[in-house]
Amino acid sequence: MTDETLTETLPPVRPWPALDLTGVDFDPVLTKLMREGPVNRIKLPNGEGWAWLLTRHDDVRMVTNDPRFSREAVMDQPVTRLAPHFIPARGAVGFLDPPDHTRLRRSVAQAFTARGVERVREQSRLQLDELVDELLQDGPPADLTETVLSPFPIAVICELMGVPAADRHGMHTWTQLILSSSHGAEVSEQAKEEMGAYFGDLIGLREGSDGEDAASLLGAAVGREEITLEEAVGLAVLLQIGGEAVTNNSGQMFYLLLTRPDLVERLRAEPESRPQAIDELLRYIPHRNAVGLSRIAMEDVEIRGVRMRAGDPVYVSYLAANRDPDVFPDPEKIDFSRSPNPHVSFGFGPHFCPGNMLARMESELLVDALLDRLPGLRLAVPANQVPFKKGALIRGPEALPVTW
Repeated sequence: MTDETLTETLPPVRPWPALDLTGVDFDPVLTKLMREGPVNRIKLPNGEGWAWLLTRHDDVRMVTNDPRFSREAVMDQPVTRLAPHFIPARGAVGFLDPPDHTRLRRSVAQAFTARGVERVREQSRLQLDELVDELLQDGPPADLTETVLSPFPIAVICELMGVPAADRHGMHTWTQLILSSSHGAEVSEQAKEEMGAYFGDLIGLREGSDGEDAASLLGAAVGREEITLEEAVGLAVLLQIGGEAVTNNSGQMFYLLLTRPDLVERLRAEPESRPQAIDELLRYIPHRNAVGLSRIAMEDVEIRGVRMRAGDPVYVSYLAANRDPDVFPDPEKIDFSRSPNPHVSFGFGPHFCPGNMLARMESELLVDALLDRLPGLRLAVPANQVPFKKGALIRGPEALPVTW
C-alpha cells in the first residue's frame, strides 16, 4: 500500500467512561466501538490524550506479538487509561520487552508448566473438598464467593508460590487493596510495598533452594545471578495478584451457569465435555472493565489502511477479539462444542498469562466439585439482585448467594 492510499483522516476520539457493569453484560461502549470499525481512537477516564484501540482477532494477535509495539515505553508516557492511579515499578515484568521479559519469565516458568500445575493438583482438590465439606456442614443459604470461590484460588496460588498457609489471609488482604480503585493510590501502593517486602524476605531465604514452588525457583535464579532480587519480587507480586483473578472469573462463570440451567444440565449429563465447555465460558465471560495495559508504537505502523505513528499509544481488546464473528461464528452464543476455539482470554504473545493452565485446572476442579456434590445448587436470590463489584478493574460478583 502506498503512502497516498493510507488514510490520514483519523477516526473520531470516543470517550469510554468507567462503567459498573453487572452480570455478564457485554460493555455497550465496546459494542459500539466494534461496530464502528476495526481501528478506533479512545479516551479513557484517567491519564492524558487519546489512544488507538484494536478490536479484531487478527490485529490483536499481531500487535501483542510484534516487537514494534513496546510495553516498556509506556513507563514514560501519561497514557489515557482506566485505572485512577498508575504506579508501575520500573523493571516489573508487565512493563518489560524481550529479551529482559523472556529472561525474567524463564526463571519461574517451571512452576507453571503442565508438570508444575500437576504438582499442586491433588493438594488443590483436597483443599477444595474441605471447603465444600464446610459449605455442606453449615447448610444453605451461603455466599459461594466467600465460602469457596475466594479462599480456593488463594490457597492454590499460595501453594504454587510457596507461601505458608499461615500467611495466606494477609496475602488476600494485600491483593484486594492493590486491585481496588476505591481506597486511593496511597493505600494501594502501601499494600504493594508490604507484599513486596514479604516476598523479598521469602525469596531471599530460598537463594540456595532446589524446591519446585515459584518462590524457591525465583530464589535459586537470584542465587545464580540470572535475575535480581528486585526483579524476582516484582514478578512474585504480579503472579500472586494474578492468581486471585480466578475468583472473579469463576464468580462470573457460576453466575452464568446458575442463570442458565440448560448449561448446567448439559455439564452434569456430559462430564467429559467440561474442559471444552470451560474454554468456551472463558471466551464468553467479560472478565475485565474496558482495556488493560497499553503499548507504544516504536515506529510508524500501518494497520488496515490506518497509519499509527511512532509514539502513539495502542490498546488491544481481548474481549472484543473473543467476539470477532470472522473467527467465532455466532459469537454471542455459548457453544460448548465450539471447535476450534482460539480465544485470547489469557492474552497472546510474550505477555500471555503464565497461569493459564493453573486457571483452567482450578475451573475444572470447581465445576466438578460444585456440580457433582451439590446437585440442587441454584441462586438464592433473583439474578438481578446478585451484587457485582463496583470501581474494580476486574469484573466479578461481590457475593454469590446460593442455596441447594
